[in-house]
Order: sequence, then structure tokens, then C-alpha cells
Amino acid sequence: MQGALHLSRRQSLQGLVVLGAGAALSGIARPSPVLAQDISDEDIFRFALNLEYMEAEYYLRGTTGKGIDAADAGSKPGDVVGGKQVSFETPAIGEFMQEVAENELAHVRFYRKTLGTDAVDRPAIDFDAGFKAVAEASGLGPDFDPFGNETNFVLGGMLFEDVGVTAYAGAATVLKNKDFLAAAAGILAVEAYHMGMARSTLYRKGEEAWKAANAVSDAREKIDGSDDKDQGIQADGKANIVPSTPDAIAFTRTPQEVLRIVYLSDKDGVSKGGFYPEGMNGTLKST
Repeated sequence: MQGALHLSRRQSLQGLVVLGAGAALSGIARPSPVLAQDISDEDIFRFALNLEYMEAEYYLRGTTGKGIDAADAGSKPGDVVGGKQVSFETPAIGEFMQEVAENELAHVRFYRKTLGTDAVDRPAIDFDAGFKAVAEASGLGPDFDPFGNETNFVLGGMLFEDVGVTAYAGAATVLKNKDFLAAAAGILAVEAYHMGMARSTLYRKGEEAWKAANAVSDAREKIDGSDDKDQGIQADGKANIVPSTPDAIAFTRTPQEVLRIVYLSDKDGVSKGGFYPEGMNGTLKST
């Protein structure tokens, strides 16, 4: 794609539900609802940028020991808690994770370039609290460390990649600008490559990795909503590398379903928590 894309500020996204409705967390006032007609393609891209910040921070910290440079984080970025360089015993897996880190950083830079002055800063991100809650919900044990070894690191990546693919698939149904849709489709394809490689890598690791990955999938399924949109890496005694509908079509998630997973909450009206202790930046930030 040549040059930066030009954003239309008020392109309606029909088909989105009213955002921000429902009960609030105890002690937290419910955010003002955001009506569907007030949502633009720009809002969707800012939502995606929040997710890409988290993925880039995760993979960069695991492969290089440090996160995003200040130049790529915005003027007032939130703090990032957790993360350290992983010791990869399998060189090929280390190389794959390095490539993923470069891809996710490129996504951050693409969105920041495309959004220009409308780009949101990196939100506060807490890997320690987020993965502690994931480990508890998945039964992985209190000592689970996603940066502790290569298997755990790929497992942590699967948590994000599966969600990212469904989020981009959902965005593809509502984006109006054809250039935006083309860009989102291209990024979806890259995230799907990541997802497939992560899931197949874990499957090759054997039964212990299968059980852990399936447990993470089950935990996501419990909080993202009533529909069945998650699958582990093993089903019916055989590999299940490609989670999809009976027609082999990727699942789609709404922003609210995605936020339930990254905030680690099954409640409506939640605007922060989990991996985002202060919530996402932008209009789309409430379950």
C-alpha cells in the first residue's frame, strides 16, 4: 500500500451494538454509552492500535528484553509492567518469535502513521497481573510465567493471536473505507499466520502443552460471551490447529467480546482491568 491512508472522521459502522451498556464493576461508574452512529473507521483503527501495542510489547520484551521505544509509544504513554527476555532452547522457535515481534511493531507504526495526530498513546499494560489471572482461571498454577521458557511464551502468544484474528475478522464486517478494509484484511492474514504457527508449535510440544492450550481456550470461552467462539489445539483426539466454524470460516468477535478477554471480565460496562489496568485509550473501551 502506497503512502499513509487518509481517515474519514465520521464514517458510521452500522451493525455495531450500543456500546457501554450494562452493569458496571462494583464501585466504578458506568461509562456513557457510545452510539453506533458515533463510531468511525478511525475508532476501529485506534481500538486495533491498543491491541497491537500489547502484542508488540509482549513479543519485544520476550525476544529482546525491552519494549517499544519512546518514539513509537506516544507523547504520554502508560507504564508497562512485567516481561523479560526468554531463553529459547529451540533456535527455530526463537527466530519465529523474533519475526512476530518485528511484525507487531510494524503494525504499531502503521497505525500510528495512518492515524497521525489522532493516534492514541500506548495504554498502561500489566503482563504480571494479566497472566496471573489467566493462569488462575486456566488452572496453570500460581507459578506460571509466560516469559519463563519458550513453551510458556508461545502459549501466552496464543492467548493474544487467537483473539486478534477474531477481532480483525469482526472489523472486516463493519469497516466502510475500502483502503481501511484492505489494510485490516492484510493484517488479519499476518495475525492468522502467527496464530497457526503458535498453535502448531504448541501441538508439537506434546500432551502437556495440549492441555495447557485447551485450558486457556476454555478460560477465554467462559468470559467472552454466550456464543461458542473458541477452540483448543486438540479436539476429538486429534489436532485442531485452525479454529473455525463448520464451514471453515474464522470466528468473529465484537470489540466488547475482545474487551471481555483482555480485561478478564465477564461483566458488561467494564472499562478497565486485566492486561489494561487503566483501560484502553479511545472511544471503544467498555465491555
